Amino acid sequence: MTSRAPHLTHIAEPPGVAPGTGYTQVVTGTGRLVAVSGQVAFDERRQLVGAGDPKAQARQVFENLSRCLAAAGAGFADVIKLTYFVTDIAFLPAVREARDEYLGSTPPPASSAMQVAALFLPEVLVEIEALAVVPAP
Repeated sequence: MTSRAPHLTHIAEPPGVAPGTGYTQVVTGTGRLVAVSGQVAFDERRQLVGAGDPKAQARQVFENLSRCLAAAGAGFADVIKLTYFVTDIAFLPAVREARDEYLGSTPPPASSAMQVAALFLPEVLVEIEALAVVPAP
């Protein structure tokens, strides 16, 4: 068990479960839950950043997540779960690279990733939502 923040516990290898690659199997914590809606690669003017470029889009998504978390008094150290929606599963390495730029690589939060047929606009390639737990006041 390791921890990104004192109020969180990461369990990478629960008994009888294979370890995850690039994510933690279980994260638990105490405090206040913060749910961040799925973010896409729009800038503050609702202009798409990185058309056709999953890595550029992922970076903008993580920038948006960072700003949303900060608005709730949280940061990436408080993130317990990320859910990735990509229009091509081949984009995951680019998404993980952007994730590691913002979160660092160990220990990563719990995660789920899925390829979807489409997101709400054809040019949007990546959407990510986050759950975080911040210490209770």
